[in-house]
Amino acid sequence: MTDYAARRKLMVDTQVRPSDVTKFPIIEAMLSVPREAYVPEAQREAAYMGENLDIGGSRVLLEPRSLGKLLDALDIQPTDMVLDLGCGLGYSSAVIACLAEAVVAVESDEAMAKDAQSRLSGTGVDNVAVLHRDLTMGAAKHGPYDTIVLQGAVEAVPDAILAQLKVGGRIGCIFMEGALGVARIGHKSASGVTWRYAFNASAPVLTGFEKTAEFAL
Repeated sequence: MTDYAARRKLMVDTQVRPSDVTKFPIIEAMLSVPREAYVPEAQREAAYMGENLDIGGSRVLLEPRSLGKLLDALDIQPTDMVLDLGCGLGYSSAVIACLAEAVVAVESDEAMAKDAQSRLSGTGVDNVAVLHRDLTMGAAKHGPYDTIVLQGAVEAVPDAILAQLKVGGRIGCIFMEGALGVARIGHKSASGVTWRYAFNASAPVLTGFEKTAEFAL
């Protein structure tokens, strides 16, 4: 029988801590949330690998290093309301739920959204609501949010998403430019969002977050 608790500890000790993720709540969350419970059955043995894991439906589970560093840079507080876009089967939302007051998770794949809510409930997570809708719409009804996280890469972030961030709030995502990617944290002020480099990372670009082609006449 596979000892997943040992695999979680190994993941944290060899992938997360060495990547300068030091905030105790994040370490504790990644040690306690069963990553294998949020992947398809056939992928359970691969759940703790140090790379993005394809979980179907054009979704990936971000590699542990990338997720840990993104959450560390966002500095999520216990009173935060968080919007988690592209939640897949719910792993990222379960981890964030350990850090925040509440999480609104959005998934555009209807079957995956239902599955995510079931998996979250099955593992005792009660402060996450999973919504089925277009990721580019976000969930304005439940906002504005202290923090927004994207579980995949972007080339551009729609204004409709940035509008759902509180002034003083943070947004974290991976920007892809060709084959190269960097994670950036955006800080919202009254005059708009200022982006700052966080670390190098890569992931597939989420549908709807591609850069619009510009045509010259």
